[in-house]
Parts: sequence; C-alpha cells; structure tokens
Amino acid sequence: MLQPVGDVTLLDPALAGLDAAGVIIRPVVPGGATRQASVRAGLEALDALPEPMRPELVLVHDGARPFVPDALVGGVLGALAHHPGAIPAVAVADTLKQGQDGLVAGTVPRDGLYRAQTPQGFRFELLRDLHRAAAAGGDLTDDAALLERAGHAVALVPGSDDNIKLTHPEDLVRLERLIGPSMLPRIGTGFDVHAFADGRALVLCGITVPFERGLAGHSDADVGIHALCDAIYGALAEGDIGRHFPPSEDEWRDADSARFLVHAGDRVAARGGLLVNADVTLICERPKIGPHAAEMRQRLAGLLRVEPDRISVKATTTERLGFTGRGEGIAAMASVSLMVP
Repeated sequence: MLQPVGDVTLLDPALAGLDAAGVIIRPVVPGGATRQASVRAGLEALDALPEPMRPELVLVHDGARPFVPDALVGGVLGALAHHPGAIPAVAVADTLKQGQDGLVAGTVPRDGLYRAQTPQGFRFELLRDLHRAAAAGGDLTDDAALLERAGHAVALVPGSDDNIKLTHPEDLVRLERLIGPSMLPRIGTGFDVHAFADGRALVLCGITVPFERGLAGHSDADVGIHALCDAIYGALAEGDIGRHFPPSEDEWRDADSARFLVHAGDRVAARGGLLVNADVTLICERPKIGPHAAEMRQRLAGLLRVEPDRISVKATTTERLGFTGRGEGIAAMASVSLMVP
C-alpha cells in the first residue's frame, strides 16, 4: 500500500500506472510546511483506515530518491523483525572538515559516522504516536531521530551509494549515468515489390492514390506499409509481415494493410519500446508521389501513434530502368529506428 503525500497535481501523473502493477495507491494527502508535518499527515491518513487495513509496519521514503535498490528495501524490512525502527545508511568514507569563514576550522573523526538514507522503516503505531507527541516540537530531518530521542533502538542496515538524493542539478546527471542505457537502439530495414493490376484501387502508405491501376497482392498490396512493417518487425527480430499475416490465410484477402502497421506498432509498445523515426522510399515512374507525401506521413503517423515529424515519405525513380522503370509495378524501401529496453 502506498500513501503519497504532497501536491496532487504533481503526484497523480507520477503515480499513473502503478495500480496496474498491483500496488494499492491511497488518495494523495496534502503535505505540510515541514518534512515532519508531511510524514505525520501520511501517518494520520493510514491511521484513519479501517483496522484490518491499517499497517503493522510503515516505510517512510523521500520522493527525491528515485533509484532505490530492491535489496535495500528488503534489508530494512528484515531488520524490523527484531527492532522497532531501521534505516539504510552508508558509512562516511571521506575525511570531514569543519569550516569557518572559508577556512578549515577542524577535522571531525569519521569513525562511526553514517549517511542516513530512505526508505526508513518503523512499527506503525510507535511512529504514529511519536509524531503526535512531537507535533508541537522542533522539526527533525528524519523519522529515526524521533525514535532516538524517545530511547528506542534503531537498526542500521546497508544503504547504497546508488540511492542518491536529487538535491542539486548535477544530481540529475549522475542519475542518468546510474540508469545507464536502459533503452538500446534497434535498426530495421524492409523492402517490398508489387506488380500493377487492373481493376484495383492504388493504396500507398495508407491512402488511396488516384491512378488507373492498383497493385496485385493478397491484401490491398500497400507496398509502402508492407516495407515499413518489415522494417519494424526486423528491428524487433520478429520475422517479417508474412510470419504475422500469412498470405495463405483467407482472413487477410483484400485486407486493409493499415491493420498490419497497427499490429507492428503494438509490438513495439508491447516490448516497452518507442519509434524514433521511420523513412519510407517509394520507387516508381508513376504516379507522382510528391503531391501525396504529406497526407501519407500523416496517415502513417496516426497508425503508429507518433508525431508526423518522425515519419518521412519520399519517392525516386530508376531512370526508366528495370521493372519499375518499365512501369510494371512499384517497389518500396523502409528503414526504422527504435529504442527498446
């Protein structure tokens, strides 16, 4: 169960989707003027729950620490089996100096000194009562200080240097380095060819282009979308369009190829990836593609649920050489760049 405390306009978007992962998210409680007041507000919200839902243990965590190792949380919970409170901490490794007027005023022995982190864990009722008793007192920088002041033992468990607190702008740079390349680039290419056929509409990149002939194929023969689908499937190492929509199956006879591209885009999303950009080149003497390129970009972008500036559609000829030069059909090449976990 998560009891968020703070600004609802900031926290609601940040917490979106956690409930789908099985986390029970309580309504946001407004924070107080101090950290201590905010924690107490969260504790009081939990205390107002029906008794069966009221927790036995509570973890208090700073939202400014977004990179908490799983083992750290487990260590805190494990220590609460034997102690009323536990905090993750890292032993101070640097020499500590006292300063005054820009000069060193003394050296502080670092033996036995630790840097406290969160989440800090406690027996719920004990922490609630201590916060109530301290409501009128001075503000404390962490909750363990309440237990210390009341004479309760607080266990130290190993913290982590990776559990950084975002305090200064440069901390964001360090966080990016810690997270590392969580998304890796994937490149895919596709190529397709369809011959012209009488009695069919010409569908290219999702739109119907006025022309005297269409393209032959099991589906609507949209050569541009077929090449683009192959590029996406290739980038994902998931085969080609025929693997997903076999031409031997009647279900796909005369099918709108837009369905194929939506499926390819959904496969990217299912992998937790995103489309960086796509580039489609149509190869033909006729019809002229330029007048329709903008509409094609819009259509492909809509099917892939991305902005049109991520999609390129252009055309070229083969200077009347080969089957496209002789006007026997249209070919298409496509390339895509994905970012995939």
